[in-house]
Amino acid sequence: MMTGFQRTLRIFLPIALLSVVLASCHESKYLAANQTLYSANKTVVQSSVTMTKKEQKKWSEDMEGYLRPKLNGKTLGLRLKLWVYNIAGTTHKQKGFKHWLKYKVGEPPVLSSPATLQSNAQVLQSHLENKGFFHDTVIVTTFVKDKHLTATYTAAVGPRYTIGKINYPDDSDAVSNRIDTLQRMSLLKKGDFYDLETIKAERTRIDSRLKNRGFYYFSPDYLIVDLDTAVGNHQVDMFMRLKNEMPDPAREVYKIGQVTAYVTPANKADTNRQNAYITPEGYHIIDRSEYLRPSVFSSTLLIKPNDIYRETDHNSSLSRLVSLGVFQFVKARFEPASTADTNNRLNLYYYLTPTQKKLLRFEVTALTRDDNTTGTELALNWRHRNLFRGGELFSARIYGGLEGQSVSRNGTTGKLITSLTRRTGVDVSLTIPKIVSPFNLNTSGKFVPKTKIEADYDIYRNNSLYTLTSSRVSFGYQFKNRITSENGITVLGISYVRPSNLTDSFQQIINKIRNVYYSIEPQLIIGPSWNFNYSSQLDPRNARKTSNTWFNANVDFSNNLLGLFSGTNFNMTGQQKEIFGVPYAQYMRFEADFRHYLNFSTSSMLATRVDAGVGIPYGNSAGLPYVKAFFGGGTNDIRAFRARALGPGSYFGGDPNRNAFLPDQPGDIKLEGNIEYRAKLFGFVRWAVFTDFGNVWTLRNDTSRPGAVFTRNFLNDFAVGAGTGLRFDLTILLLRIDVAVPLRTPWKPEGSRWNFKTATDISDMVLNLAIGYPF
Repeated sequence: MMTGFQRTLRIFLPIALLSVVLASCHESKYLAANQTLYSANKTVVQSSVTMTKKEQKKWSEDMEGYLRPKLNGKTLGLRLKLWVYNIAGTTHKQKGFKHWLKYKVGEPPVLSSPATLQSNAQVLQSHLENKGFFHDTVIVTTFVKDKHLTATYTAAVGPRYTIGKINYPDDSDAVSNRIDTLQRMSLLKKGDFYDLETIKAERTRIDSRLKNRGFYYFSPDYLIVDLDTAVGNHQVDMFMRLKNEMPDPAREVYKIGQVTAYVTPANKADTNRQNAYITPEGYHIIDRSEYLRPSVFSSTLLIKPNDIYRETDHNSSLSRLVSLGVFQFVKARFEPASTADTNNRLNLYYYLTPTQKKLLRFEVTALTRDDNTTGTELALNWRHRNLFRGGELFSARIYGGLEGQSVSRNGTTGKLITSLTRRTGVDVSLTIPKIVSPFNLNTSGKFVPKTKIEADYDIYRNNSLYTLTSSRVSFGYQFKNRITSENGITVLGISYVRPSNLTDSFQQIINKIRNVYYSIEPQLIIGPSWNFNYSSQLDPRNARKTSNTWFNANVDFSNNLLGLFSGTNFNMTGQQKEIFGVPYAQYMRFEADFRHYLNFSTSSMLATRVDAGVGIPYGNSAGLPYVKAFFGGGTNDIRAFRARALGPGSYFGGDPNRNAFLPDQPGDIKLEGNIEYRAKLFGFVRWAVFTDFGNVWTLRNDTSRPGAVFTRNFLNDFAVGAGTGLRFDLTILLLRIDVAVPLRTPWKPEGSRWNFKTATDISDMVLNLAIGYPF
């Protein structure tokens, strides 16, 4: 039966859409008599030589990117922002709802002018010449209808020129000789198409190589490339030479003289070199407050006295100083070692302003979790950035909170049973900016490796159900060799979980639903882990790329050696061995998460994700520990299914739309894929449409959950969902509202698993509220 809301929606939605369409058709009435709306652009490429349609399309799309100004945006073919701007009317106030609606939500019309059109034609002509289409011509024609102007830019081009001879500087000075040795790796290749951007990149490459060989004062602007386009056969010869006005210091190789570091507060500068401490490497350290141990500079700085100046060493040293996290400002200055600059030496001065070492912060947090938990938390954080004068970061956190969770329904009344849990605990961590090891494992890259020691202790106390005590300690390393990737190795991690004070009522629940106990069963996990993370977006050179990737891999082991020596086999004996009265877990776990982001424009993108994982319990374990298991469904997973209620496989644990509480359904294997198109609507409001698919499975047969095991027909167990949502980008956080419906339900009989009618059935829709993007 159709609800009142559904009837209203079916009546109101078409009327609203029709109103917007009709309003957009009368954009011209808001324009003055001499104004025309710059509504569309077309680019056409006409070549005097053979050019495929694919090439013509490529150059046509390339030209479109250089047209200015940006036209009024469209959503579903309608200029909604312009429509909002027009209907908002005139306002003379600089604030208020009307001003916000007109200038923040809406956008003014983009008007055409002869100067704009001619400027675009000149820009396109220059761009094509820079790409090797010499002697090209770009003509602009216009078509106006109902004060809407469409501009067509037609480029008449001939053959694209290729590179002929390449001549490098042939002077006898040091810099010319060095440039001559760099030809082998040149970006300019005979026979390649001429491209001005490649020439610029080659000048930058040469400048970078020279700066790493002591030519401190060199600049890419000192390299001039002369062209000869009259050699025939549509080729261009290049003659690279040094600028006549290039100063003499740019031709010389420089070495490092003295290296001095001033460690002083911003308001108490001390530049008296008589107070300096000289390290074994020759660094002069002026640090009257003894803020850092001198050995920190020895392990952090890579640029050393008497070395040839190398730009990479200088940049890496600055990056390493910043990554210590103990300085508010880091500045460096080079100057000639002598006033006459006759010894080709540079003195280097570092000016380091210490940051605030101690920080005490009080936090109040509201929280929601995938397992139907909501609550609040109070925390007191204390942080010391330089605990032992070696750049060590020590942090401690004491917290307490109250959480509520739906755990079951009363079998008689059907009312939801909610449990309240008091949570208290403490977290401590110490991060040391070097590798603490009996071996010399410290790197010499741009990033300082770190040793991390962590410990935490938590108590979950629910008087009506149970008390859960958990503790964890770990020792490991974090390091990265490039800005886009990072490795984390936990050499040893120990997690201990033990329940106590189980009440009779909770015991009755777990006697009926064993999976409820699975979430609090005693656990002891001892072992190493490795985590690798890569993000191409962290590289500034990729900022303008339309395609970027993100990848995470995780490998986790537990008690492998202990199980090997003890010879445990739970599947054979049915008994688990214990340490301190708690069974220890044995497993190998692997997971990989790959994401790709394809930008169509600054306001729209296609995001995709593939997440796959497998956990192999063995020896002393029949299954993965709860905290290491895989789950399906939820706000960041397959959004058409309730959190942790999907699967495993074709197993049906209950209808989440009719039962607010369902026990979590863990699995040993996970396969998941997501495709999401994201676009900007207006202001801080974003919109998305998406589809999610996948499931979780067990490695072995589970008699209590038929259909859960992974088989070669695993694709038949795939769940598929689709939906749409809004995202509110508030800068400091992003609020997300997604509505999804199941299109394929794996537990239904064969032949009836696909059901596209649910796409319009409100009763099957799943509402997801979350903070941040799902991936």
